[in-house]
Amino acid sequence: MKIVHVETGRHLYGGALQVVYLLRGLRKQYPNVQSVLVCPPGSAIAHAAQDCAHRIVPMPMSGDLDVGFVFRLKRVLQQERPNILHLHSRRGADIWGGIAGRLCNIPTLLTRRVDNSEARSWVAVKYRMYDHIAAISNGIRDVLLNQGLGPGKVTCVHSATDTDHYHPGGDRAWLNEEFGLPSGNVVVGIIAQLIDRKGHRFLFDALPDLVKSHPKLRVLICGKGPIETQLRSQVARLSLDESVIFAGFRSDMDRILPCLDLVVHPALIEGLGVSLLQAAACEVPIIASNAGGIPEVVQHEHNGLLVPSGNSKALQRAMDRLIVDGDLRRRMGKNGRALVREQFSIAQMTAGNHRIYQGLMAESAS
Repeated sequence: MKIVHVETGRHLYGGALQVVYLLRGLRKQYPNVQSVLVCPPGSAIAHAAQDCAHRIVPMPMSGDLDVGFVFRLKRVLQQERPNILHLHSRRGADIWGGIAGRLCNIPTLLTRRVDNSEARSWVAVKYRMYDHIAAISNGIRDVLLNQGLGPGKVTCVHSATDTDHYHPGGDRAWLNEEFGLPSGNVVVGIIAQLIDRKGHRFLFDALPDLVKSHPKLRVLICGKGPIETQLRSQVARLSLDESVIFAGFRSDMDRILPCLDLVVHPALIEGLGVSLLQAAACEVPIIASNAGGIPEVVQHEHNGLLVPSGNSKALQRAMDRLIVDGDLRRRMGKNGRALVREQFSIAQMTAGNHRIYQGLMAESAS
């Protein structure tokens, strides 16, 4: 079996990292599967996949307006003659990749990682290009079913995290020194791109009263994005400069996460949340919005707390509860690691995709 995978992301953020996990899982669990990865030249995923892809094809990718991508990918498909084309991302790969798959008459699988709605008329046209859809959460699957796709065309295959790489046991002294934190602190992290839908502003609105009650509370903002200036202005306006640290993009989250007391994720829209899987694997309790696929990772009162999206007061109350109760934090943290190991392993994610591959090949043969 040969699969051509297409990933347009240049950095090892959530989606691209999942592709690397899948390629490694396929190589380990299904040695008869050959994986060819098409990705941007010089990208982080190209480097990370060197040990698990049978071949890496660097290809220029310029997004939704890059019509030429159809023909570049078509040439690769004609050369490789794969059994299946697996499209892993948007930014042009979904539409132009789907067209290339149809032109070459290759069974095509699209992995959908976002839970935003699309116009039903567009859904009827777009998803006709794909033989099957893999949704990374049941929340995303429900969105697609509600927009008219048949249940037999959409399968939930949860994203995964590497529980060997992400594990408890952080060095708090290192964290304090790295970020200039006071001793005896409580450290909360938010790990997300600095974009509007991640909801940083709701966390900042919740902080002034929390800081009054917990003067040594510190919040690490891990990530970068286009609204950083806007968020920094909000922090200054609320006089939170001493309590909020903008850490930027960090490549050492496996070292940072185990040191945190709590992770907060107040997103308005979220397909699943890879950073939440990583936090749970490190035994860190989570407070998050009850949005998208988040409740599949954060089970209320089990490994964290869920609050209504956009509700800063509810977020404040939930944070205060866990800041005060260290025993509850530790209990929820242990529950989170157990949950991730049972339901979000790389082996399970790989097997779920492989079952879809087998089904597509059987349909093609018949």
